[in-house]
Amino acid sequence: MSEHRRKPPQPQGGGGRAAARRAAQQPSGRRAASPRDTTSTGSPSGSYEEEPSYSGRADARRAAQRGSAGGARRRGPEPGGPTGSGSGGHGAGGRRGGGAGGVEGSGQGRGGARPKKRLIDYPRSEKYGWRRFVPSWKQVTGVCLGFFGILIIGAGAAFAWVDTPLAQKTAQAQNNVFYWDDGKQLAATGGQRNRQIVDIGRIPKSTQDAVIAAENASFDTDKGVDPVGIARAVVNMAKGGDTQGGSTITQQYVKNTYLDQEQTLKRKFTELFISIKVGANQDKKVILAGYLNTAYFGRDAYGIQAAAQAYFGKDSNKLEADEGAFLASLLKGPNLYNPDGGIGDNATSVLNTRRAQERWRWILDREVEVGRMTQQDRDQYRKFPTLKPSQAATGLSGQKGYLVETAKKYVLKQTDIKPETFERGGYRIYTTFNRKKVEAMEKAVSKTRREFLNPEKRPDTDKFVQFGSSSVDVKTGRIVALYGGEGWDKKHFTNNADTSGIPVGSTWKPYVLAAAMTHGTQNTEDGVGLSPMSKYNGNDLIVIKDRNGNPMPGKSGPFRQKNESEKAYGFVTLKEAMQDSINSPFVQLGIDVGLSKVSDMAQRTGILKESMDTLNASFSLGTSTPSAIRMADSYATFAASGEHHEPYSVTKVLFNGKPKEGFDAPEGKDAMEKDVADNVTNVLENVVKNGTAKKALALGRPAAGKTGTTDKNKSAWFVGYTPQLSTSVTLFRTDPESRKLLSMNGTGGVPSIHGGDIPTEVWTNYMREALKGQPKTGFPEGGPIGEKADANGAPSPTPTPTPSDTPSETPSETPSETPSETPSETPSETPSCEPLDFECNNGGADGGGGEDAGGTDNGGTDGGPTGTPDPGDPDGGTTNGNTGTTNGNGGSGGSGDSGGLFGGGG
Repeated sequence: MSEHRRKPPQPQGGGGRAAARRAAQQPSGRRAASPRDTTSTGSPSGSYEEEPSYSGRADARRAAQRGSAGGARRRGPEPGGPTGSGSGGHGAGGRRGGGAGGVEGSGQGRGGARPKKRLIDYPRSEKYGWRRFVPSWKQVTGVCLGFFGILIIGAGAAFAWVDTPLAQKTAQAQNNVFYWDDGKQLAATGGQRNRQIVDIGRIPKSTQDAVIAAENASFDTDKGVDPVGIARAVVNMAKGGDTQGGSTITQQYVKNTYLDQEQTLKRKFTELFISIKVGANQDKKVILAGYLNTAYFGRDAYGIQAAAQAYFGKDSNKLEADEGAFLASLLKGPNLYNPDGGIGDNATSVLNTRRAQERWRWILDREVEVGRMTQQDRDQYRKFPTLKPSQAATGLSGQKGYLVETAKKYVLKQTDIKPETFERGGYRIYTTFNRKKVEAMEKAVSKTRREFLNPEKRPDTDKFVQFGSSSVDVKTGRIVALYGGEGWDKKHFTNNADTSGIPVGSTWKPYVLAAAMTHGTQNTEDGVGLSPMSKYNGNDLIVIKDRNGNPMPGKSGPFRQKNESEKAYGFVTLKEAMQDSINSPFVQLGIDVGLSKVSDMAQRTGILKESMDTLNASFSLGTSTPSAIRMADSYATFAASGEHHEPYSVTKVLFNGKPKEGFDAPEGKDAMEKDVADNVTNVLENVVKNGTAKKALALGRPAAGKTGTTDKNKSAWFVGYTPQLSTSVTLFRTDPESRKLLSMNGTGGVPSIHGGDIPTEVWTNYMREALKGQPKTGFPEGGPIGEKADANGAPSPTPTPTPSDTPSETPSETPSETPSETPSETPSETPSCEPLDFECNNGGADGGGGEDAGGTDNGGTDGGPTGTPDPGDPDGGTTNGNTGTTNGNGGSGGSGDSGGLFGGGG
């Protein structure tokens, strides 16, 4: 066989495909030597050169690359070869003059042609496996430079393309229109903006300095934008958070003047480019004046001139440095910094005032820090400036202001609309308020006020008396009417129907009874409720015991509960205790059931947890402070046989003609078993028929309810219902300066005010008008419920009772029936308890309550103890009955019903 036809020898020693690939990568002039000494028949050189040895693949690959680039130059094609391939001869592994791995003259056999390079070598050809997809540092650098180059070019194009638009016609703002439940207009707010444009010369330098120090300290030198702030806002927006906080004064001016208030990425970038152009083309003084003339300061004031008039009654050029610092604090957001209060539970007048004062002090200190005020000047301003009373009541006289505020709060709660956005108008709000019922409620309060109160004749007792009321549809939770006060036009801006801080007294006792009917006590079988016919000790100053039967500790010795009366009731049924609003049975019952279960029951009916007092012995007597709206809605749960609906005040909201989501009527939820709710109603019907709420009989139709009065007559309540409506009425006195509750002893010319007096009178007059034309339907009868399980120590009935030893279910004053815990039989336990020593053993005159049952600020000074264990624990714990220690949630001061100097009765 010819040498040219002979099969190329295979390399010895293995190597497989990798070895073949390495051989194929060698240049034609440097073929690898084989174990056999093979000679070329077509080459004058005779034999191939021997391949040098390499330390690894990388060295071999580099050598192959050097060879492919220079082999042809060094040796070139030589004439005379049998196939015309010159010195290329046979390519490695090829046939007839081919190059490396080629066929019929391909590859590098013909002149050793260099391989064609790619523009971007990715995936990388010289790497193997996953390394082919790892970019080189040159590639990474190139991509980054290209990306930033595109950004710069794009930003330049956008800057050149964006024109500064014409200012919005902000003076042509839209109204927010509110409607009654029948579709007729209730009120319109907003519209004509309270704005007066002033030039920079009429804005004091001290006010300018305060705004710059607070909002944008680098304003004089920046280019109109803050890149770090913008990046932070973009990140927050991407996370779904607040986009505020990334704007310079220039950006805020642009937003107020040229753009809408939509919080989107598109608007943020538009704001960015317009701000850069405005910052480059407009003078800083023009920008600052424009910002201060368009900013919203609250009190319906847009611009510094309107704000100066709204808060201080003067023109902007007469503002003092401390007044300018206050107005600068409002730029943070008037909803949270206007001392009048804003919308939301975190925007009360008290909280806003505290925030405004802290912000005001910070701004003055900040001016010193950034060199815009000397420390000597700063030291002159230590007292917060005095504000002018708000004039926000324009067009919202009577109850309209409170109705609008209630609806507005509900809208903001149900949507993501911000208060500042809402104030700009364009919304149509359809409410649940019934005009006739609202007028009937206002008429009922006015009538009672005229008949009972005479501030001119009795200024020390009848002045500062306030009413609050709310009425809710039983079947839906619709708030159909409320009374918030005398009116915004009368300078009363607090909505008494939706305020917190007023302890509810014995109106809380139905929750204790409902919890006992549901869960039972330690004396019932597991899972079996307690019957309202169970008997508890109703005597005055009985020792309250934990679930293990151990006396609960008081200030000195065992804790004793004070009733309004010293009458020895003996053991009475819970129905009777509710009827006469006796304190001691419900304090002991709350411990036996577990106060956590009482709290849970109240929450199931709609009482907010944040309005509840701490779990102490007086918790069962109504030391918590829910609003009138929440109490009316909660009692509606009993009227609806245990089905609870959240209260709501808005049925529909339109913006630019399109409905907003979130205003479907709340669905009903089962808060308790039907028999439990119906039995509670039967017990509360008895309160109206035979107990402390007899004045409600004048309604002339079936009704149920509970009176409540707190310690020292600081508040009085009646919450009652029919099968159609549930209505609450509260009465209290508040010091206008300290906002603390005042005693109503002597109010109306009577020694003490009970829930069964003025509040029940208002309730009856309102319900009579509100229910005109509706059928007089009764309540469903409650089925048999629970186990009759008397409290520990109750006398056991004998098979053959006699009049002398039969325990009576009616109030008894027989000393022999009084248990051994009574003061007369255990004098050693109460050495300091004289008959009129009402402060004795932490109960004293306040029905086991503290000195202050709370205040409108949710922070009474004296209340239940903090850190007490939960008496609901099976082991009973050692709950401290001392209610005289400080409590931060509404105070606790124990209450009783009718309290007065005693705390019981109602």
